[in-house]
Amino acid sequence: MNHTDKIIIIDLEATCWNGKIPEGQVNEIIEIGICVLDTKTGYITQNEGIIVKPTRSTISEFCTELTTITQELVDSEGISFEEACTKLRVEYHPKQYTWASYGQYDLNMLKKQCKLRNVEYPMGQQHINVKTTFSEVKGLRKKVGMKGALQILNIPLDGTHHRGIDDARNIAKILDWCLRNN
Repeated sequence: MNHTDKIIIIDLEATCWNGKIPEGQVNEIIEIGICVLDTKTGYITQNEGIIVKPTRSTISEFCTELTTITQELVDSEGISFEEACTKLRVEYHPKQYTWASYGQYDLNMLKKQCKLRNVEYPMGQQHINVKTTFSEVKGLRKKVGMKGALQILNIPLDGTHHRGIDDARNIAKILDWCLRNN
């Protein structure tokens, strides 16, 4: 059964480099930003950032500049990717809900990392690409980034851009606008 009174919003942050990926390293999820949007009220609940410890890469200086996530943070507060997926399943019951992300990257990255690590995919099958939805509802010919969508809607960016915990909330606000104006 798929409940539509709530939509789970996910925003992933992953290891990244300015230029090509260093030898022996891979893009890995380092934060799963999540929140729940109550589609009736527009309220955002259960907002958190799950810090994930990468196993095949390190946090570059470029990555820290972009996300504010440091190697020290993932070392001290990070949990394994498998534990993060279990936490999603246990605390959010995501298979019961539609989930959303801004663009296709988060969906693809999550599926790819689950497959590579042989971890059960935690999310439900119903996914909303908020980037596409926003463009359609707003009648834009060209898709815009999350920050651009917020500017178009005159919604201030809440928190730090490229932090999953904050971006999930910002995406929820865009999705809420889309649902109310569709």
